[in-house]
Amino acid sequence: MKLIVAAARDWGIGNKGQLLFNVPEDMEFFKNSTMNKVVVMGRKTLLSLPGGNPLKNRTNIVMTSDVNFEKDDCIIVNSMEALYEELKKYKSDDVFLIGGGILYNELYPYCSEAYITKFDAILEADTYLHNFDEDKDWLLTYASEIHEHEGLKFIFTTYKNLNLKE
Repeated sequence: MKLIVAAARDWGIGNKGQLLFNVPEDMEFFKNSTMNKVVVMGRKTLLSLPGGNPLKNRTNIVMTSDVNFEKDDCIIVNSMEALYEELKKYKSDDVFLIGGGILYNELYPYCSEAYITKFDAILEADTYLHNFDEDKDWLLTYASEIHEHEGLKFIFTTYKNLNLKE
């Protein structure tokens, strides 16, 4: 499984259920990375998507503790055990963890790579990502040149998990 996210300089990723950044180039990277793949998300992340609908042309797996939650075109799991059983059906490289904060911070040790678009800004946030720069088990293996959108600078990065837990 891989993780994909956009983060502020202080590792903020969301505020009041919304992303901090909505930059076309980053959205295109996300779309291209996850198209025809499996995306894993929490219920609140699903509901924050346009229309509260699953992402098109992807297998959408939604983790929720609400055993009565149903959504068309989604595979609903209610426990980590159920999630792991479901993920056995797919190639690990085809699975992307896309949020939210609780799942990111609980599942990042089980991801082989993290694709993090790092924005050179700090915005008001109530949801934060684990700091990969301070984690000795994660190695920065790629950093793009600096991109800019309406004065906002960002880079695309890739981190590799050196101590993947099975």
